Amino acid sequence: MRSVVVAGGLGTAFVLVGLALGGSAQDRSSPTYGVSGSYTYRTHCASCHGLKGKGDGPLAENLRFFPPDLARLARRNGGKYPAENVARIVDGRNPIDGHGGPDMPVWGDAFKNPETGFDDKKVRLRIQSVVDYLKTLQE
Repeated sequence: MRSVVVAGGLGTAFVLVGLALGGSAQDRSSPTYGVSGSYTYRTHCASCHGLKGKGDGPLAENLRFFPPDLARLARRNGGKYPAENVARIVDGRNPIDGHGGPDMPVWGDAFKNPETGFDDKKVRLRIQSVVDYLKTLQE
């Protein structure tokens, strides 16, 4: 990456770097701030599941169980992407028997924070953005 001097100061430089890396400039007070599924996945999921959802993230080998291949969720479900089950697993607050578990963070609780104003609607939007993004990774 090359250095760029920006007339707007360091904050502007971070926004420009974020845009260059595929992010988007959003107003932090927006009700949809931080709900980009791609960004949320890369930030919170890719370290274990890998950038393409293959279960090959940089932390995968250090876990007790290898993370599942999220790019094959539809294939393992008769060709239909199980969005509702995926949402429940990502949320983690209402677990499905045999899915998810203590090895995966409870993102519903983690996303209910000062950034989302502890608002369940914003938490659901963030979770849904991840669910929608995972659908794009299906093979």
